[in-house]
Amino acid sequence: MISYEGLEKALKDKDIGKTELSTQLGLSTRTVAKISKGGKLSKRSLEKIADYLGVKPELLMREVSDNKILQVLREEKEVKLSGGLYHELQVRMTYNSNHIEGSKLSEDQTRLIFETNTLDAADGIPVDDVLETVHHFRAIDYVIDTAENELTEDIIKYLHYILKHDTKDSTLEWFAVGDYKKRANVVGGRETAKPSEVHKHMKSLLERYNAKKNVTVEDIIELNAEFEHIHPFQDGNGRVGRLVALKECLRHNVIPFIIEDTKKNFYYRGLSEWGNEKGWLIDTCLDGQDTFVKLLDMLEIPYERD
Repeated sequence: MISYEGLEKALKDKDIGKTELSTQLGLSTRTVAKISKGGKLSKRSLEKIADYLGVKPELLMREVSDNKILQVLREEKEVKLSGGLYHELQVRMTYNSNHIEGSKLSEDQTRLIFETNTLDAADGIPVDDVLETVHHFRAIDYVIDTAENELTEDIIKYLHYILKHDTKDSTLEWFAVGDYKKRANVVGGRETAKPSEVHKHMKSLLERYNAKKNVTVEDIIELNAEFEHIHPFQDGNGRVGRLVALKECLRHNVIPFIIEDTKKNFYYRGLSEWGNEKGWLIDTCLDGQDTFVKLLDMLEIPYERD
């Protein structure tokens, strides 16, 4: 949905009506109708109006999501609001997701990096832990920006690139940053997709998933499980998979879930046993959804439970 609140304010400040605006600029009736009905103007039309009114184009029109949670995240991200949902999502998801994968940074240290871009008492903290923390913040930003786009292999690969570029892994000739793995790997003794077959499996997974109508949290959990079983990247699969799940929750107006580090054994068991018993992973992710709900309640953000 498009909001022209900024345009309405600019017209009021200039004491100009829409009829006068369209006459002065020679706007078509179709363009005027778009403004009235919340349709998206072309870049050329928007710049033409902005130039006439003497304001920046981005101040006239903005996209407003029907998803209340996504809209709050976008608004707070834009102004870098401290202490809100965006702030807490960044700190809590980054800390937990990285800690599950072995990061030595505490939640307080993660919070300090996000809030001040500094880190005290960093002795013994691997440089990659700090880099991947900062990268995870940027990855969440990318998720928020692309939340309503259809999930593609390119989006997933770019999330991996954001997380792993400039790390020690990126210096390894055989480590494909932002691309699928070149070497076979196993997880917990379980064979994963062979490098030569990853693209085929990922394409099939996304085709099946994107064809679904009325996607539910259970569909997104299934996507996460199947993604982890393919294990498309050399490393970073867990974090990428959870970021993808966040994106798809925001895309389909599903309350996101944050897997806390204290629940990682339940999460791993759920992934491991997915083929035999789906309930363990579903229950763990629903518990993570409850964690997110508590955050919404604390911040008094309205939501609809799916």
